[in-house]
Amino acid sequence: MEVGIGLPGHAPWRDGRLLIEWARRAEARGFSSINVSDRLLWATPEPLTVLAAAAAATTSIRLQTSVLLAPLHTNHLLFAKSVITLDHIAGPHRLRLGLAAGFREDDFAASGAPYASRGDQFDALLGRLDDAFHDGAGTGLLPATPGGPPLLFGGTSAATLRRTAHRGDGWLAGTATADDLDEFVPKLRNKWNEHGRAGTPRVVASTMFALGPEAKTAVRRAIGAYYAFAGEEWTQHGIDSALTSDHQIPAIVTEFEQHDCDELIFTGNDPNPDQVDMLADALGR
Repeated sequence: MEVGIGLPGHAPWRDGRLLIEWARRAEARGFSSINVSDRLLWATPEPLTVLAAAAAATTSIRLQTSVLLAPLHTNHLLFAKSVITLDHIAGPHRLRLGLAAGFREDDFAASGAPYASRGDQFDALLGRLDDAFHDGAGTGLLPATPGGPPLLFGGTSAATLRRTAHRGDGWLAGTATADDLDEFVPKLRNKWNEHGRAGTPRVVASTMFALGPEAKTAVRRAIGAYYAFAGEEWTQHGIDSALTSDHQIPAIVTEFEQHDCDELIFTGNDPNPDQVDMLADALGR
């Protein structure tokens, strides 16, 4: 199982150069990927912009959105060209595009994108991406990765099953438990097989972490504010389930590995880049 790094974009970062330092250190310490999340009405940085900067600062580590809110990108051709441009900046086979429909109505209201029809908009965007990846869709620019960057889909809906089996390479479980994988992955594999797909879908899960003497404080500061919209019970669960001690790190890797996870992403909650090295040390890298 591969182990990736999630940049702490949801945490109270103040200097974007620190996020790029996370990327440099993640590559130096042998992590499989750099991951960025997406929210419009929060201080999370725009994912494609961050990955473009990370691509220029690194040479080989995989770049992944986990996830990007696809229906907010209502100009589908412009979005396709942005993705293809990033694929060229990164170089072939580095970019993986994790996409989801989104569930926060306020993000859609603020952007002017229709919330009720976001699923239809998502499917239309995927059709335009497919065209652009294979013939340039009139832009004259084909991706550096033949056939375009692999697509991963987030969520647990019937639409997620359909999109992954029909046109995806795998599933992004998000911040999940091994039990969550046991519940959803069999359904995904059944749908995958119904579509006559070869092999098995890639499964990527995430877990929150912070290490060091101020770990618990960092987790409360980052997760408490970010998930406050979901209510006190949900927020407290997120805080309590975050990993804040060295001995928890290898244990969670073993657990997910035993549940057929292909990649586990450790998402930071403290913007200090030293967190990358502390995580690598806890993993024995």
